[in-house]
Amino acid sequence: MILCLETATNLCSVALCDRNGVVVSRESSDTKSHASLLTVFVLEALSEAGIKAGDLEAVAVSKGPGSYTGLRIGVSTSKGISFAASIPLIGIDTTFSMFCGMRAQHDKDSDVLYCPVLDAGRMEVYYAIYDCEGNTVKETGAEIIDENSFRDVLAEKHLFIFGTGASKLKSVLTDPRIIIEENFRLSASHLRKPAFKALEKRKFEDVAYFEPLYLKDFIATKSKKSILGI
Repeated sequence: MILCLETATNLCSVALCDRNGVVVSRESSDTKSHASLLTVFVLEALSEAGIKAGDLEAVAVSKGPGSYTGLRIGVSTSKGISFAASIPLIGIDTTFSMFCGMRAQHDKDSDVLYCPVLDAGRMEVYYAIYDCEGNTVKETGAEIIDENSFRDVLAEKHLFIFGTGASKLKSVLTDPRIIIEENFRLSASHLRKPAFKALEKRKFEDVAYFEPLYLKDFIATKSKKSILGI
């Protein structure tokens, strides 16, 4: 089994998976719940399955981009499990995990490109583009979206946009070749297929040096007290 952790957004999600599907899952969308719930969910999942961390084949984590705090908690937790249990650590791009989740739900035609997007504030999103086979058309990056975005890929394909940043793009992306899905939900279960592929290829992270894919520097929010000089 592989233990999968998803903390790139407000969702705190844990899925214990085998090669056939999800065995146990735990999720919460409560804001800022990662620190208090992630390890609880991990222990509950292992207990329900009747196994210990050392029985796992690997631990997999959604490595970003996404929420700075969420990613930091997810990656540090997965590194701790990997080190303590002496099992491999697998990092999966959050955008590719999203692609895998959406591809399983919607079998689009080959002329459609998949564009998972994560909210990065205002009109900026983190996104990547994949074809229907999961091949990378555009690497994960951060970009401010306007009405001229994606014109290069729309010359030959339709674009299927989904994720936490999808709804805010609806007002600026009016091209009929763009399909926007607003109800897609991230889940640790989406890590299952890419994690087992990484396990087969022995594509593991170095626990000592592995870091989340932040893409942008963390900017601390100043308290109102400091702003007012109190």
